Formats: sequence, C-alpha cells, structure tokens
Amino acid sequence: MTDYAKHIADSLGLRPNHVNAVIELLDGGNTVPFIARYRKEMTGTMDEENIRSVEEQVERLRTLDERRAAILASIDEQGKLTAELGDKIHAAASLTELEDLYAPYKPKRRTRASIAKERGLQGLADMILTFARPKGRAEQAAEPYLNDSVFTVEEALAGARDIVAETISDHSEVRGQVRLKAMQWGAIKSERLEDAKDERSVYETYYAFESRVERLKPYQILALNRGESEKVLRIRLSLDENDWQGVVVQIFRPDRRSVFYEHFVLAMMDAGERLLLPSIERDVRRSLTQKAEAHAIQVFANNLRALLSQPPLAGQVVLGLDPGFRTGCKVAVVDATGKLLAVDTIYPHEPQKKHKEALETLGFLCKKHDVTLISIGNGTASRETEQLAAELIQNMPGLQYIITNEAGASVYSASPLAKVEFPDLDVSLRGAVSIARRVQDPLAELVKIDPKSIGVGLYQHDVNQAELARSLSGVVESVVNQVGVDVNTASPALLAHVAGIGPKLAEKIVAYRDENGPFGNRQEFRSVSGLGPKAFEQSAGFLRIRNGSEAMDASAIHPESYEIARTVLDLAGITGEDPIEERKMGLESLRKQIKLEQLAIELKTGVPTLMDIFEQLIRPGRDPRTDMPTPILRSDVLKMEDLSVGMILKGTVRNVVDFGAFVDIGVKQDGLLHRSQLNPGQSLQVGDVIEIAILKVEPDRGRISLKLAG
Repeated sequence: MTDYAKHIADSLGLRPNHVNAVIELLDGGNTVPFIARYRKEMTGTMDEENIRSVEEQVERLRTLDERRAAILASIDEQGKLTAELGDKIHAAASLTELEDLYAPYKPKRRTRASIAKERGLQGLADMILTFARPKGRAEQAAEPYLNDSVFTVEEALAGARDIVAETISDHSEVRGQVRLKAMQWGAIKSERLEDAKDERSVYETYYAFESRVERLKPYQILALNRGESEKVLRIRLSLDENDWQGVVVQIFRPDRRSVFYEHFVLAMMDAGERLLLPSIERDVRRSLTQKAEAHAIQVFANNLRALLSQPPLAGQVVLGLDPGFRTGCKVAVVDATGKLLAVDTIYPHEPQKKHKEALETLGFLCKKHDVTLISIGNGTASRETEQLAAELIQNMPGLQYIITNEAGASVYSASPLAKVEFPDLDVSLRGAVSIARRVQDPLAELVKIDPKSIGVGLYQHDVNQAELARSLSGVVESVVNQVGVDVNTASPALLAHVAGIGPKLAEKIVAYRDENGPFGNRQEFRSVSGLGPKAFEQSAGFLRIRNGSEAMDASAIHPESYEIARTVLDLAGITGEDPIEERKMGLESLRKQIKLEQLAIELKTGVPTLMDIFEQLIRPGRDPRTDMPTPILRSDVLKMEDLSVGMILKGTVRNVVDFGAFVDIGVKQDGLLHRSQLNPGQSLQVGDVIEIAILKVEPDRGRISLKLAG
C-alpha cells in the first residue's frame, strides 16, 4: 500500500500520507462522499474528484499487479524466467509494457513461426538473427536443416524467416519504440467505402480525411469509429517505412557482410506488413479510443453534474406538457410538492387540429389548480405546443412557461419505478408527470432515470458502457450527497444514491417510514432493518430531518460531532433556534475571542471539521443549488423566422461538447456557440444563463450560429 500511495501521490501531486489514508478508508468500506465530507483531517481536505482519482488508480495498480503475477507465473512454468526478464516485468509501469514483455512467451495458436520451429528450423533462424558468416552461401548453410518435413533449402529458409519475422514483431523494445513512433509521427487516414450508405452525409468530413495521430481530437476519433462501425468509412494507420524499419535496424543491427542479410531484410519486411504494423495499428487505435472515450465520459459527467445541480423552482404548481402530433399532447398537473392532481390528453395539432378545445382544457386545468408554470418538453411538436402555451398565457396574466429537456422521460414512463409510483396511469401520461416534476426539483426527478438517457453527452452510446455507468453513477452520488436528502419525503430512487444506502436499503427506509410515520430523529434510522452501524455512519450526515426532535438533524453536521457543535453553541452564547443573524454574530464573536486552531485543540477535533460545523450552525442544511442561476421563464414565443443577425437574447446552455455549447434561445432549434466565439479561458456548463447575439441563421438547415453579446 505504501508503494501505491507514493506512486499515486507523485502522479496526482498529493501527499503520500493523505493518499495512504484514502486507500485505508476506501478499503475499510467508506464511501467517497463520506470521506470527502467527514474525514478531512485524515485526507488533507482532499475533494471528491481527487479521492475518486485515487480510487481509480489503486484499482488500476492492483489490476496491473495481478496481471504481473500471472505473467511471471506463466513464464516461470515454461522454465524461461531469467533474473533480467523478471526485473523488467517488475519494473513495467503499464499493461502495454507488460504485454510487450510477455508477447514472446504468450501461448499462441499455431503460427507459421511455431510450425517452422516444429520442423526444426530454430537453429537456422538463429543464424539469420546473429548474422552468421558461414563458408559458402545461405542455401548451403540451410542444407543440414532438411528433413522429412522440410524438403528444400527454399522451404528451410522461408520457415526460418517466419521465425525471425515473429521474433522481430514480438520484441518488446521494437514494439514499444514503433508504437511511440506511430503515436508521434503516424497518420490516421479515412476514406468512404464504395456503395456506403450515408444518406444525410453525416460522415462527409471524413470521406477523404487525414490527420497526424497526435493532433486528432476526441470527437474526431469517436466519429471515425462510428463511421467505421456503420460501414461508411475505411480507416488505416499510416507510418513511414523509415520510422519503423529504423527501429528494427537499430535494435537488431543487421550485418551486410552476412550471407543471411538479405533473408533478414525479407523477414523484416514480412514482419512489418503481416505482424508488427497491424498489431501496432490495433494498439494505437485502442489507445486513441480509450483516451477519446475517457474524454467523452468526462464531458458527459460534467454536463450531468451541472444539470443535476440546477436550482429547484420551489413552490410552483406545474402543468407538464409532453408534446405530440398524431397521439396528442399529454398533460399532467402536479402541486407544489409534486403530487399528481390531474391528467388529460389534448389534440391541438395535426391531424385532429382541435386547437380551441385544447386551449379550453388547458385554461380549465390552470384555473382549477392555480397553475403558476407550464413545463413543455422539447421533443416532437414542441414548437407548436409552445405557441399554444403562449396563446393561453395572453389571457392568464402571471402564468409563464419553460422549455424543459425531456430526455429520459419516455424511459422513466416505462420503468418499474414509474409503474410503482403510478400503477393506474397510462404509460404515455407518466412522461408528462416527469416533465412537470423535473422543473420543481431536477435532482429528485432525474435520479429516477438512467443517466445515459438524460441526453447531455456526445457519443455516449459508443463509449465503454461500464466506465460510463461508473462515472455517471459517481456524479449522481456526489450531487445527491452534496445537496442532502430529506429522509421523510425522498423517493427510494433518491435515497438509493445516499452514501452507504443503496437500492435495497432505500426500499426498507421507505417501508419503515410508511409503517411508522415520519422519522423524528437520526437515531431512529438504527431501527430500520438492515441499516447497521456502518451504513448509519456513512449516511447519517447526508439524511436530513426537518422539524425533528434534534435541530442539528436538519444540518450536514454528523451525529459524531453533535457534542462538539453543542459546545460551540454554548461558548458562543447562542442556541440552534436563534435567528440566523444572532447565530452569525455569536459565532463571529467567538472566533475573535479564540483562534480556530486553538479551539480545535480544546474540542479535540480538526480545523476543517470545525469550520464545517460553524458554517452549518449559521445556515443548517444549505442547498448549494441555490447559488446557481435560475432557469429562464418565458411568456411569449420566438420563431426562427423572427431571428436576425445581431439580435441579442438570453439563453440557457443545454449541452457542452468539445466544439462548443448548444444554447436554448427560445426557438425550437438550439443555437451553437462555437468554442471560437468564447473569450480566452472561458468555459461554460449546462444550466448557465448567458447573453448571446445571433451570428448566422440557416433556416433550410435548421442551424443557428451564436456569439457572445458584447
């Protein structure tokens, strides 16, 4: 573990003792959110990102060591493990290095080289590799190797060259250096396959494409991979002969004076074409894909974090509209707590065109239930439905609408969770409920949906699905625990993401709550079947109880620190029930009287924990989402035809990708703010509200180009 800690600390710029503490905590069954929040003294206030990086690197290093042990055992069983080879294997710092070293010893299916060895031609191959200088020609030297399976000297020399070719290709230094050359100087070329179907010209950019490997962008790599998988593109790696042949020559140092020199050259050319270069191409493309996928996953994770962190529009009675043409628009009204009040279906668009009846139905529902906000899904018929809402609002002052990303609503509708929540509700209507609820509390609603279906990624279906799921799950866990969860109102889907809980325990918590009524304090969690001491330790600080018997249960203060918090309150001369300003003044006065470092020593705690306690005593259970910009609410509708170059609008960032950001400006089609239009060093995230100007409008192509206003 110490070696792991030192290695990881060096790579991440952290202290080895802090990394070692994280490893021990993780191995002890502690969750990342718990470690980040409640073990700051041990980790040096390491944040979740760094803790997850440590976790990933530990797993990688342990996997590497497992593979290293297996390789050593395999070579040892063959009786070929030398001290020098063992040292090289122990020193290998990556799986690629390990596999390169293992290549000559790895059990293979019968190859041309192995067949040649079976025919007794290894000695002749050794003569080629050592550039022996026997008397006479190579053919004469090959004659002793003729036998019942080798009839001519040409066969003997050809078989020997096969052994040499495989030896060259399997040589670890050759592979390592050629791979490096390919990554530095190689080029990826693509061309369109004959008769390939690309009706929308999605891959037109790559019909005749060439780029240095090191200059390829992640989105280009993923686009090329998809085009290849869809049988539109042919892709190959190009590497100058001088680059790879130079490596082979440098390592094997061929002797032109040897009668076997020409045979070595032939074997080298065969090795390159048949074995080495195809293998290196696979390695390079695998490496490029892994890096591109990691980047895409990170972009998706960042976007998801921003989306889940959107501020809730609390206190709104919302009418959700799931737009549609032939099947109609699904309608759902929910009260300020998310409780379903009414559902309906209207047919304002083609082919029924019951526009007047739709307006009457919506008006009736809005008045009956005192609706304050209309949430419209951004899918098919969204623009037409938006116009309907704008018309309705004209006669209902104060009512506003918002366009909501409906990605995943259909997935939720058909999910087991939706069936449990609304067993008697038609599948088609459940999506409208989701669209309504997700503006009230995006986090509480979006956790019910597989993160991959939320639609804030790029090429999410092309990347490693296990890695994607792991990353997105970590994001959901992180945001849920940063916000905190009201245990007396939360759904099982939300509770499942609390540190130490999980789906099964979440169901048990809700079942206990249904049977026994609301939890009165955190200690009551211990009565839930299956929620043992470890689960309580991990989860208690993230589960909130409002208006319970213990005021601190509504905060992020962990029960293990309650006595410290009570002492702080006593020393400050205040109580947890005092107004915020009085608490703030009392705590500020205390900090002037005694330094935090001294107070921490007296209370036998750490300064970071003490600072967190001070913060929570002032603003218990503060929701960090309140610091985010609120979504744009609208009362009128824009059409693409209304846009003109230079027009300044406010927009909401919907998705962030490598080449820019897609911005909702109030028309059906999101506009693209290309990265070239951003200020130096500026970055955007999902949910940002920005002022933009129209740069270009292409109605025929459905494209809107944007730039920053001013």
